[in-house]
Amino acid sequence: MSYSAIDHLAVNTIRALSMDTITHAKSGHTGITLSAAPLLYVIYKNMHVDTTDPHWFGRDRFVLSGGHGSAMLYSLLHLIGYDLSIDDLKHFRTLDSKTPGHPEITTPGVDAATGPLGQGFATAVGMAMAAKHLAAIYNRPGYPVIDNRIYVEAGDGDLMEGISHEAASLAGHLRLNNLIVLLDSNRNTMDSLLSDESNDNVAERFKAYGWNYLVVEDGNDLEAIDAAVQIAKDEQTRPTLIEVKTTLGYASPLADSHKAHGTVLTAEQVQATKANLNYQAAPFAVPEEVYAHFQQLRQRGQAAHKAWDDLMAKYAKAFSQQAQNLQANLTHAVKFDATKLAPDFAENEATRDAIHQLLQVTAEQSELNLWGGSADLGSSDKTYLDADKGFQPDRYDQKNIAFGIREFAEGAALNGIALYGGSRAYGNTFLIFSEYMRSAIRSAALMDLPTLYLFGHDSISLGPDGPTHQPIEQLAGFRAMPNLTVFRPADALETMYAWETALNQQHPVLMALGRQKLPTLFKYQDAVKQGVPKGGYILSEAANNEPSGILMGTGSEVALLLAAQAQLATDNIFVRVVSMPSFELFKAQPQAYRDEVLPPVLRQRLSVEMATTDDWAQFVGLDGVSIGIDHFGASGNGDDLIKRSGFTVENIVGQYKQNFLK
Repeated sequence: MSYSAIDHLAVNTIRALSMDTITHAKSGHTGITLSAAPLLYVIYKNMHVDTTDPHWFGRDRFVLSGGHGSAMLYSLLHLIGYDLSIDDLKHFRTLDSKTPGHPEITTPGVDAATGPLGQGFATAVGMAMAAKHLAAIYNRPGYPVIDNRIYVEAGDGDLMEGISHEAASLAGHLRLNNLIVLLDSNRNTMDSLLSDESNDNVAERFKAYGWNYLVVEDGNDLEAIDAAVQIAKDEQTRPTLIEVKTTLGYASPLADSHKAHGTVLTAEQVQATKANLNYQAAPFAVPEEVYAHFQQLRQRGQAAHKAWDDLMAKYAKAFSQQAQNLQANLTHAVKFDATKLAPDFAENEATRDAIHQLLQVTAEQSELNLWGGSADLGSSDKTYLDADKGFQPDRYDQKNIAFGIREFAEGAALNGIALYGGSRAYGNTFLIFSEYMRSAIRSAALMDLPTLYLFGHDSISLGPDGPTHQPIEQLAGFRAMPNLTVFRPADALETMYAWETALNQQHPVLMALGRQKLPTLFKYQDAVKQGVPKGGYILSEAANNEPSGILMGTGSEVALLLAAQAQLATDNIFVRVVSMPSFELFKAQPQAYRDEVLPPVLRQRLSVEMATTDDWAQFVGLDGVSIGIDHFGASGNGDDLIKRSGFTVENIVGQYKQNFLK
């Protein structure tokens, strides 16, 4: 692709608008906008996007992993014709604007809210995985309806974050040749020279991962950058990293200094920088020839969209069933009915075994394109599909993803899969190891993505592995996270209806599952079916229908509550048992329903959960009591540890009598 004076003027316009935006806001990161603008411009010269339809599924995707460079991205999105005006640029980093400090998916043209450094890089790996998977499922000879490339701008900081190692290793193993990363190699960080913090050999590192490594020595050489991109586009078996040697804060008085990273240039410094760039336009002014040039890029994108629509129309005629299924998955039209697909549960069933059965019937009998995997613990937590050979370079159509022991990359990749669209993906590890992917889960919650987390080993019941493997505070921590729905089901039936609820909505869901066999609540099936989608419900009413108190809990402890209810009744103490599988869904119910389940006049409330107790205060109140574990566990027989920690029928009964029958 040839480049001329207008291309260089377009790059400098991106730089100028970025400086104007940041200086006007008195907040932002100027350095990257001056160094990486050529990379961003060349990427968009090669991408297929349609500014009139930002969510066109056939488009290429772009991820700005260095999200602090958002002013640069917003400037380009404005120039190329997305619904971002000069006025939007002037409201950079202000409340309710389209131009927040870091990219958010609510901004037209933004494909990912990249969050902390490194996560954008890893999210793009998930996007590339999704493209490979769906292409293998839907494409037919002569009908490449899914043929997207995923482009990334990354910086030195992204590559220092540990998640970049996990994600790059995974991408190299999976041979994701549709992934192209351009590295803004400016050799400066926020605090110092890169050489003060790292002397990694980037070339050898990525070659060792199995990547194609290319280098461009001059970050302003548009032809050289483009030539490297063309090589990457032709690569057949490897993802590509293009290291572009740039100058942080290029052309500014702070050029090639770490001080350029987060500095807001003064008006005088901006003027000096524009003079060095030979850029004449006034602040926030764009030369008409630049707008005209970007209009050509817009038209090219619209033509690509029309060509894709024409191809899809022919595809729909030739392969109607596949086209209908793809459309249903893209529009979230596939619904899951647990009563139709439900397996036959045993009288005693572990919730991890229940989810295993549910995964099988969902994959076999539903039109939902469901896939996922584990951080090397699927065999323990049963989160695998029995008849699947595994998602690998020669089997992209398969659904079991071997994420390896890479929890953080797994979480970010799940976000990328969700952002790409067309499928639902789940991930797994032990609940305690969710700490490794917590930041990615938070990003999913921020973006409100329909990611599914099926976490096992939900309590101290796993025993001999000891406190390092026993989750104590994790449930409370995730319940405190906005936009995340947490389920801890009490049995196989609650697991089934929680799964149905999770699949039939488009928000992130975390399920904490256990390995000990629990009695299946067949006796209470109607209550379970109606109650689980509401988060909390009356599982068993007091025998006299006039409860004097309430026992409530989640997970395996619900069976203890039912036994305690029966024992208290022998002493003419009649209490209600409430199962609370999801705090978030219960709190979302109308006040009248919540008062029906937890009547304000019933202040004698006792909660039981093998986890920290603080988050139960909202339900038990000041007069209530919580049996939990507010300290780390111990290594030993699981049953012995459970008993020593007070999770017994005898202790529940004793605590109820001691606190409420004085």
